[in-house]
Amino acid sequence: MTASPAAAALTTRAQEVSSRIVDDILTLVRQETSSYDLPGLAAGLDLLRELAVERLGQPDHEHRHPGGECGDTLTLTYAGTGAGTGAGHVLLVGHYDTVWPTGTLVGWEQLRPSGDGRDRLSGPGIFDMKTGLAQGIWALKLARESGAPVPTVTFLFNGDEEIGSLSSRPVIEEAAQKADVTLVLEPTAHGAVKTARKGTGIFQVTATGVEAHAGLAPQDGASAITALSEFVVAAAKVAAPDRGTTINTGLFRGGSAINVVAGQATAGVDIRVSSQAEQDRVDAELDAIKVSDPRVRIDIDHAWNRPPMTLNAASAPLLDLAREVAREQGRGELPDTAVGGASDANFVAALGLPVLCGMGAVGDGAHAQGEFIYPDTVPAQTALVAGLLGRLTRPLRG
Repeated sequence: MTASPAAAALTTRAQEVSSRIVDDILTLVRQETSSYDLPGLAAGLDLLRELAVERLGQPDHEHRHPGGECGDTLTLTYAGTGAGTGAGHVLLVGHYDTVWPTGTLVGWEQLRPSGDGRDRLSGPGIFDMKTGLAQGIWALKLARESGAPVPTVTFLFNGDEEIGSLSSRPVIEEAAQKADVTLVLEPTAHGAVKTARKGTGIFQVTATGVEAHAGLAPQDGASAITALSEFVVAAAKVAAPDRGTTINTGLFRGGSAINVVAGQATAGVDIRVSSQAEQDRVDAELDAIKVSDPRVRIDIDHAWNRPPMTLNAASAPLLDLAREVAREQGRGELPDTAVGGASDANFVAALGLPVLCGMGAVGDGAHAQGEFIYPDTVPAQTALVAGLLGRLTRPLRG
């Protein structure tokens, strides 16, 4: 498909500055930002702000929202150039925290291209999602340089997405309600944007039993470990993969000594659902699980972290517009897909607001050693967001 002249100029410019975008990506990756390292997160957010200001100038408005025990959330707003024409307002969301503990970078195998038929760039957090952050900043820069009107753009950078956006969620929801549309700069699914994501639950299950000497009076004890093991096995049977519901117990702790019948045990359970109906079913069936020893009490903290995300009526026109931009840029039909992971887009979709996720990197290996991006996709992805910004100078209408 042949690109239109304006779209071709935008993609050509993105190609010309591709090496500079990649340099910015690597700069962000080299600053480690584990979700649990507050000094590292603070330094990472300072670096991200510095990069945005260097590429875009001082924002018209900014606010740093303290995260407490989590990384801070920063909002930077750049006024649009379509004043007087009903200029739109676009929210670009991206998290700068990663799952990788501080010090991971030292042992990482590569932070440079390696030929395997197609060059890759690898580094902790490069795919999820520091490439998206850099691409988003450059997208606004390229859109401005094109000379066409651009909407008001607010960047929202949060440092706690990987641990549930516990501090940043209200900031995200408020910012999304003030904007016309939200684009989340999470990585793509092999080039596809993400229009549906599962809801997530992070449940803590506690078993409280009766301690006793394991040799002298085992009959006097009621093992919390045994009871919680029974619960975990029963909980796994509540899963319904055919309906998109998965249940995984990823953490299990209990007991005080090897010769003591355990008085307490805890389990951390990850739950993914595709619908509110499944969420309700899981809640009810987990509460109904009984263990064999009635002396053991089971307490479940039903901590649903993110609601399911679906392609709502408000988001469908935004997807159509993104596909139109992709066609104009000569890249053919832009695919969309549903994925099992959750993101901050779940919060926006649950409010009934227009949102597209997966506008960032093309690569693979999120949360895995060796996560990578394809650097040759950086220009096209940056141009896609830039082109979409150029089409959002007026509030989106369905």
